Amino acid sequence: MTIGACSLVFLAAFESLAVTTIMPVVSRELDGAGLYALAFAGPLATGVIGMVAAGNWSDRRGPTVPLYASVALFVLGLIIAGTAVSMPVLVTGRLVQGLGGGALTVSLYVVVARVYPAVLHPGIFAAFSAAWVVPSLVGPFAAGIVAEALSWHWVFLGVVGLVVPALVMIVPVLRGMDRPAVQATPPPWSVGRIAWAALAALAVLGLNLSAEVTIAGLPAAPALLAAAAVVIALVAVRPLVPRGTLLARRGLPSVILTRGLAGAAFFGAEVYLPYLLIEQYAFPPTFAGLALTIGAVAWAGAAAIQGRLGTRLSHRTAVRIGAALVLVAIVLTLATAALHWPAAVAIIGWTFAGAGMGLLYPRLSVMTLALSTKENEGFNSSAMSIADSLGGALALATTGIVFAAFATTAESFAGVFALAAVVAVAAVAVSPRVSGSRAAVPRVQ
Repeated sequence: MTIGACSLVFLAAFESLAVTTIMPVVSRELDGAGLYALAFAGPLATGVIGMVAAGNWSDRRGPTVPLYASVALFVLGLIIAGTAVSMPVLVTGRLVQGLGGGALTVSLYVVVARVYPAVLHPGIFAAFSAAWVVPSLVGPFAAGIVAEALSWHWVFLGVVGLVVPALVMIVPVLRGMDRPAVQATPPPWSVGRIAWAALAALAVLGLNLSAEVTIAGLPAAPALLAAAAVVIALVAVRPLVPRGTLLARRGLPSVILTRGLAGAAFFGAEVYLPYLLIEQYAFPPTFAGLALTIGAVAWAGAAAIQGRLGTRLSHRTAVRIGAALVLVAIVLTLATAALHWPAAVAIIGWTFAGAGMGLLYPRLSVMTLALSTKENEGFNSSAMSIADSLGGALALATTGIVFAAFATTAESFAGVFALAAVVAVAAVAVSPRVSGSRAAVPRVQ
């Protein structure tokens, strides 16, 4: 069960990271420069819909069928993208792939809640973290080799042959899993929440594309559209997360909010770190990526350490330390960009960011399950994944707008890292509030 679950997480992470390497080749071959950004934003947006649907489905009937369905959608998306002969078809495959990938994450979290005792949750989520980190070390390089030796098509199709054996390992456990709802009437389908998820996904796509919109006589149109997209996304996300999340209410709401803020700060800055090293310090791409590799190793190491410490390190302490480390790393990167400090400061500093994420991400996953009941495990697991996706998507889109707003690249980098630092400060401020009373049953709208 553990090997199979971690393999599925690994393959989903590998595909996400590998596509970054091959997409320039794909775009050139398929003449799809106009859809380049959508190929990345699309899966993130449809993933939100998959998360909500899988969470509601798991609460109704258990995670078994949602897990099968999510893997089927993920594989279907891979096949469509891997056999695409035009960019619109490839983007369609990516949208389907994102839908399945989002549902897969939530379904696996619910399976973990049902199969593993609580004392093993820190260890299994540490393994999940490692399964996400390892692809960042080998994924881009492996994808480049496959694309050069065979074809970019096999970066998609090759994963299909690995997903099926991973799922087979989990099947025996799923067969013996009881349905979660022994009550006479299972929770109803929440069509409203799924609709809100679709609206949030559209807002994320709109924010990613807002910079490309021009309206004659209205030079501020991109900024206005971006602001509207952020407002719509925040309004739409409210029914998808526990009550009080956006207000940082103590307990589970702050757990979910901290997850979103920390992820937004980390990933919003991480995307621009190699760019900074290449543009301002003339690093070759191979060495610029070394900073991310170091951070990934620190993430895996910290995740393993917190898993071994177990209850000797309290959840609240781990989260607070982790959020503080992320903030320190981003501030060091900001200082490097703004004050032209040696590049080594940012590279070494990013080790703290990786370690911080390795500490807080697994513990926030553990706390989410600990503060859930059988009736809302799916809802809360989907809320956690939604916080990851929407937090990262909003941060990346916003930093892109900030980067384009300044006259010089030095100012642009400083602006991006300053924004990420502000988000990290918010994560540090909210992190002490993760301890609190047991979460209430989520509202249905």
